[in-house]
Amino acid sequence: MSLRGITKRFGAVQALSGVDLDVYPGEVVAIVGDNGAGKSTLVKVLSGVHSQDEGSITFEDEDVTIPDPAAARQMGISSVFQDLALCDNLDVVANLFLGREVTAGRVMNEEEMERRSWELLRQLSARIPSVRIPIASLSGGQRQTVAIARSLIGDPKVVILDEPTAALGVAQTAEVLNLIERLRERGHGVILISHNLADVQAVADRVVVLRLGRNNGTFNIRDVSYEEIIAAITGASDNAVTRRAAAARPSEENPA
Repeated sequence: MSLRGITKRFGAVQALSGVDLDVYPGEVVAIVGDNGAGKSTLVKVLSGVHSQDEGSITFEDEDVTIPDPAAARQMGISSVFQDLALCDNLDVVANLFLGREVTAGRVMNEEEMERRSWELLRQLSARIPSVRIPIASLSGGQRQTVAIARSLIGDPKVVILDEPTAALGVAQTAEVLNLIERLRERGHGVILISHNLADVQAVADRVVVLRLGRNNGTFNIRDVSYEEIIAAITGASDNAVTRRAAAARPSEENPA
């Protein structure tokens, strides 16, 4: 999937300005930035919640538009938002197939849905004691597992995870990071939105930094330091001194 020049305005607020992004199969791309950098707006454009004002989206070498979330799912783009949108009073099976129930005639095929639930959770090496217990009985990491597993129904090509480790403990965070690595191993393109740079450095292949709604750097995770990412996020690498030095450098290399 390739985005070029994505722009989005909300009245006088310029949320995104010419954002570029590429995602390849079997790759985890982390999008990082401070609050207000445009991360959530970009995710909503990709998931069909918002339509971009300008720019283009190419998916599998074809120019596409994403008018709504249903179109995104049909295209193969699945999203897991920070609130997870799970029903605490329903069991794991019901949450996984909510709105996409498997039927036999006019009756729900509970046996088939349970079989497919176990199959999907095993593929993710998920630690869920039973698919028939209510979501309210699960830990935070297990809930995130169910939300990610639900996003994989229909075998999407791109999975978007918005702050998947927020408010999780150390053990639960490790569980979710293992799930992200499983998604990569299965050949999914993964977009990870996170404020936690330790998580990003643990699982991401590339890091895309947004600052004030614009691209402010794309880095290979093996070639960038923690300090360089922080500098791109805060704008420490873009100030009056560095701009003056950059402007003077060409004239020094090629004097008139």
